[in-house]
Amino acid sequence: MRILVTNDDGINAPGLVVLEEIAAQFSDDVWVCAPAEEQSGAGHSLTLTKPVRLRKHGEKRYSVSGTPTDSVMMALRTVMPGPPDLVLSGVNRGANLGDDITYSGTVSAAIEGALAGIRSIALSQVYSREGMGDDVPFGAAREWGAKAIAPLLGVPLPERTLININFPPVHANEVKGIRVVRQGFHDYGRGTVVEGRDPRGYRYYWFGLDAIEHTLDHGTDLEAIAEGYVSVTPLQLDLTHYSSLGALAERYE
Repeated sequence: MRILVTNDDGINAPGLVVLEEIAAQFSDDVWVCAPAEEQSGAGHSLTLTKPVRLRKHGEKRYSVSGTPTDSVMMALRTVMPGPPDLVLSGVNRGANLGDDITYSGTVSAAIEGALAGIRSIALSQVYSREGMGDDVPFGAAREWGAKAIAPLLGVPLPERTLININFPPVHANEVKGIRVVRQGFHDYGRGTVVEGRDPRGYRYYWFGLDAIEHTLDHGTDLEAIAEGYVSVTPLQLDLTHYSSLGALAERYE
């Protein structure tokens, strides 16, 4: 089995090392193609206004001067000798729960794999406010990653679907198990906008991600993580709201 490993935290991210270790439990044909620098929040963006540059770091290991989507596209079209059987994206430093997935470069890399018809899985390590920056612990992901992926390798998945996995912010031996759950939604709030001035006196604005209060609907990824479980959520790329089609069509008759 050939596996492509990518992420949005960059080629030097500690979570990528964890994911490479997980991938190695399934195959000795593991390829890495990830952004050269952190691209958190890049979503499913594609670089169109400047050239993308590819750098080789070793055998089967590359970085791209662009987004997670760029990285997957370059891997599939330029780097790899043939298509992979599996795309793994992560392990992200931080949660990709609820509506976070619409911003997530980690999930978007898996989306690009799914669009190419490849089984694709996004993995993220939730962390507490005490473990930020380079201090984020990946123990739960390292211990439970292969356990969460293995059952997904044989199950048939419809076209244009992918799997989103999140690991709770607890020690590996405190994880209660794995739950298959639906996507939840945060209570609205995207943190603060911090205003400052640069050394030349010009204003700048920096988005800050403050903690968000949740209304934990039953059976969601948010609830599973809050209760100490690994969350596994199937996602689909068809965003059509089918129940509205008829009513809207009548407006144009």
